[in-house]
Amino acid sequence: MNEQEINRRRTFAIISHPDAGKTTLTEKLLLFGGQIQVAGAVKSNKIKKTATSDWMDIEKQRGISVSTSVMEFDYRDYKVNILDTPGHQDFCEDTFRTLTAVDCAIIVIDGAKGVEAQTRKLMTVCRMRKTPVIVFINKMDREGRDPFDLLDEVESELQIKVRPLSWPINQGQRFKGVYNIYEQRLNLFTPNKQMVTETVAVDIHSKELDNQVGTEDAQKLREDLDLVEGVYPEFDVSTYLSAEVAPVFFGSALNNFGVRELLDCFVEIAPSPRPTQAEERTVEPTEPKFTGFIFKITANIDPNHRSCTAFCKVCSGKFVRNAPYLHTRQGKTVRFSSPTQFMAQKKSTIEEAYPGDIVGLPDNGIFKIGDTLTEGEPLHFKGLPSFSPEMFKYIENTDPMKTKQLSKGIDQLMDEGVAQMFINQFNGRKLIGTVGQLQFEVIQYRLENEYNASCRWEPVSLYKACWIESDDETELDAFKKRKYQYMAKDRDGRDVFLADSNYVLQMAQQDFKHIKFHFTSEF
Repeated sequence: MNEQEINRRRTFAIISHPDAGKTTLTEKLLLFGGQIQVAGAVKSNKIKKTATSDWMDIEKQRGISVSTSVMEFDYRDYKVNILDTPGHQDFCEDTFRTLTAVDCAIIVIDGAKGVEAQTRKLMTVCRMRKTPVIVFINKMDREGRDPFDLLDEVESELQIKVRPLSWPINQGQRFKGVYNIYEQRLNLFTPNKQMVTETVAVDIHSKELDNQVGTEDAQKLREDLDLVEGVYPEFDVSTYLSAEVAPVFFGSALNNFGVRELLDCFVEIAPSPRPTQAEERTVEPTEPKFTGFIFKITANIDPNHRSCTAFCKVCSGKFVRNAPYLHTRQGKTVRFSSPTQFMAQKKSTIEEAYPGDIVGLPDNGIFKIGDTLTEGEPLHFKGLPSFSPEMFKYIENTDPMKTKQLSKGIDQLMDEGVAQMFINQFNGRKLIGTVGQLQFEVIQYRLENEYNASCRWEPVSLYKACWIESDDETELDAFKKRKYQYMAKDRDGRDVFLADSNYVLQMAQQDFKHIKFHFTSEF
């Protein structure tokens, strides 16, 4: 029974540069999964429903996703779990962590802009982990670049071979539709945000094609397809699964076009849950005993309840409600009476979950990102780094009456991994380090709105925070004495050196040969 369940799971993340249309694509997939009846156009003011997967106020105001949402739906015989990730680069750390919890990814690229910086970064993570990817080239209903040029750019920028499985017929105002190479059908485009377009089975060399799209476009399509067949090798699923080749689809997510083809092909070829690497051994999804790890913690999904939810990815066995599980870091046994699964904001309590599923566990402060749950075996899943922050500000309390709320709020937000907190050993002040400016605004906004606490930021010019360790105690002491104004502790009490310039850091590395300087917290 377990094997059947595992084989029908598809767990993936949608990644892209901001504004390439990722949240819109997620919505359309949910539309086909029958989870939502009408898609909320994210940016249009006419439809007052905002996007289903963005539930924090700040996301609604700005039209960006800042925390990963988890959604699941059934499609045909498959159970699909989507993790929608923030595209904005200030939140890339959240996205990197999400990529550790998925078996494959869909990369969305804007047809007019091509490959952008953020997409490159995320692809590097996929390459490191050999995660199979499918590329969706979006916004074909706007004037954009030549499809062949786009494919060349994807190959060179993302360092992966591509194979188109659908082909656009013109673009922008003259966009007629897409020929689906994978199923050899023609899909005709009618611009409508709520309706799904018609598909026609046509023989590519028949007169019928000319009748459907006009002689000129039909001729161009035939030439393009000949070229595609000539340039790109036959599509082979095994090269996709080994992350050597990325299948490419064209379409327009906003107009619901080309999305179903993507989904149909995706559920057929995408991998079911794969083995997960723990520090002790490799865990196979088919093992009878439950294991899982926490890859994300979110405070206040429901503003009426001040609770956190920890997202647990099931790696093997079967998760059962109320069963006793070992929390390996704390060595405690824990039980969960109300584990949930999500459909954006709506969550429902579940009795069981299988490998590939994401379960929301109510968290009263017992979890940290990267924690492992098992049926008793002391396992530790790895690969959830915290990166060395590059922007720093002191956080100051502006309302002495609300000191308690502020510190509780900071604690919970740090547990989520939104940012990192260090305590300066010299003056005892709290220092927040982030990857980007936007995170400071989000922290301030959420402290005010969710914890009723107000803070102000005091800028401090630092270059980098790095974790230090050494086997040579005397040298470590000498270093701490010399740099006492720049020493801090992280929340786990580890030593952190706050270098105020690249030069200072290099000099420190030269002068203290026996000290190791780390730029991620995972060492």
